[in-house]
Amino acid sequence: MKGEAGARKMRLRSLIKKETLQIIRDPSAIGIAFLLPVILLVIFGYGVSLDAEHVPVGLVIEKQGPEVSQFISGFYNSEYFEPRFFSSVQEAEKSLMDREIAAIVWTRSNFARTLLNTLDAPIGVIVNGVDANQARIIEGYIMGVWISWLDKYARSKGMSLDIPVTVKHRIWFNPAVRSRNFLVPGLIAVIMTLIGGMLTSMVVAREWERGTMEALLVTPVQKAEIILGKTIPYFILGMGGMTLSVVMAVWLFNVPFEGSFWALALSSALFMLTAIGLGLVISVAAGNQFVAGQIAIVITFLPAFMLSGFVFDIGSMPVPIQIITHIVAARYFVSILQSLFLAGDIWPIFVVNCLWLAGMAVFFFMVIKRKFHKRLQ
Repeated sequence: MKGEAGARKMRLRSLIKKETLQIIRDPSAIGIAFLLPVILLVIFGYGVSLDAEHVPVGLVIEKQGPEVSQFISGFYNSEYFEPRFFSSVQEAEKSLMDREIAAIVWTRSNFARTLLNTLDAPIGVIVNGVDANQARIIEGYIMGVWISWLDKYARSKGMSLDIPVTVKHRIWFNPAVRSRNFLVPGLIAVIMTLIGGMLTSMVVAREWERGTMEALLVTPVQKAEIILGKTIPYFILGMGGMTLSVVMAVWLFNVPFEGSFWALALSSALFMLTAIGLGLVISVAAGNQFVAGQIAIVITFLPAFMLSGFVFDIGSMPVPIQIITHIVAARYFVSILQSLFLAGDIWPIFVVNCLWLAGMAVFFFMVIKRKFHKRLQ
């Protein structure tokens, strides 16, 4: 028995060494594991933002006055706006049509007179609604400037501003409301999906194409040893890419990390095993590198990007799509990452999502064991 166990260990070490050498000799594998995370994080970290900052807003003033100047100063003192003056509404509307500005704030000639009488100055607001989400954000910012100034003006006149509901904002977990803090953790899940799914989706197919699988099948190596020999190197490679991504997120993009690193390591390991398992299932089923790569993009990357909650809120999706998201492993890992980075160790979220990932990993490896046969096709 000891001799058999030693032989199994020796065969497994040889398979791991063989797969590791193939990874080292294949620049694309190293690139996907370490170069791709850097590129994606730089693009999304610096180039993609859901924040409305430095919004070009057109200001149309029919009649100057101290009240108008005080109100307009609120736009200059805000980091969210870049004011531009226009002599007429028609000129501002033309600029809005040409996408040179995103909104128009129009103060009419009776601004001061109506303000003094009723505290309800007539102002016009026109917002470009092509991007509905951006339009709502800009509208909220403009209303914030208006209500804030109106309240100060009323107090300066010894009057009270009659607002039916006063909202006091308190934002948890992401008080700066930086979209980068939300996007970068979710992007780590997409990166790990690419590393685990894309790379392993072609490893078995590559063996068949190169004819090395036939040579492997005539050896005493067991089916479980072949699976482990292909899983372990890519697992280590994927965890290395994850570590690089986390370091960049924390140190380069200043995304706060409130959770514990052991929780991050455990959940990342479970997700990496799930991604590798799905990749191997695709590789075994496809038998061709090109076909496996195309299937992997459709089954792993696109669902991780579109249906994981990384960019689009799952609760806002149609109910049938919400049901489909339950079979997307990245959904559970994105939830864990966003909680660990922004809120900390929230155990109900962590445990439930880890159990889903563990169950999916077990399922995929059971499918691999069943579908992978140690015989010529």
